[in-house]
Amino acid sequence: MLALYRGASVACGPVLSIYLRHRLARGKEEAARLGERHGIAGRPRPDGPLVWLHAASVGEATSALALIDRLLATIDGGHLLITTGTVTSAQIMAERLPPRATHQYVPVDRPPAVRRFLDHWRPDLALWIESELWPNLVLETAARDLPMALVNARMSARSFARWRRLPGVIGSLLGAFRICLAQSPADAERFGALGARDVTCRGNLKFAAPPLPVDQAALDALRAGSAGRPLWLAASTHAGEEEMAAAVHRAATAPHDGHAGRHA
Repeated sequence: MLALYRGASVACGPVLSIYLRHRLARGKEEAARLGERHGIAGRPRPDGPLVWLHAASVGEATSALALIDRLLATIDGGHLLITTGTVTSAQIMAERLPPRATHQYVPVDRPPAVRRFLDHWRPDLALWIESELWPNLVLETAARDLPMALVNARMSARSFARWRRLPGVIGSLLGAFRICLAQSPADAERFGALGARDVTCRGNLKFAAPPLPVDQAALDALRAGSAGRPLWLAASTHAGEEEMAAAVHRAATAPHDGHAGRHA
């Protein structure tokens, strides 16, 4: 199965280029940095030790900020490379990454792109956050005898059931990591059953993440205006979900006076 995937990923280069252009047209890629998705680095590799940390998107990258600070304090004169795959996560990293930490978009999962990425950055250690396992990226990295760790690892019951149907695939991917630090005992048990090595439970990095930056004046005004009132929140919404949230709000406030619904 892995050999079939790797062969297909080599052959589908033109299709992936079309796919990236489609994402660019929808604002899901940055034109000036599209080369990074093909493994073409956007900046030089810094001198000295380099730890590469891969996070899929906003949630994973934000949860890793405390870990990034700790790593930079530990690596004397070293640097961090953080890869993600979304425009929003890139924007957040640009605002919040400390000195000696660099963001790049993760290359598409084609061997040529992955090899260009690894040839340029030559990391000394790779840390993967949570559970995004791109086969070519994992296996090409492991083939260079680069130490790899799966950090803040999570595995839902649904994903576990799906991976159990492909034991050879998931066993090869998880076996590439020298250590697996799971979020919970249930996650640790699932990863161990699927073939991960040296699995331990270390808790959820999200609980160690620093508070998000805010406009303090706006926050104070919100607190004053909502003091003593019941609140509910619809966060990280997608297209169309705001309308659903508004309908829920109207239904929830209907039994009360109309004043609350008009001014919510």
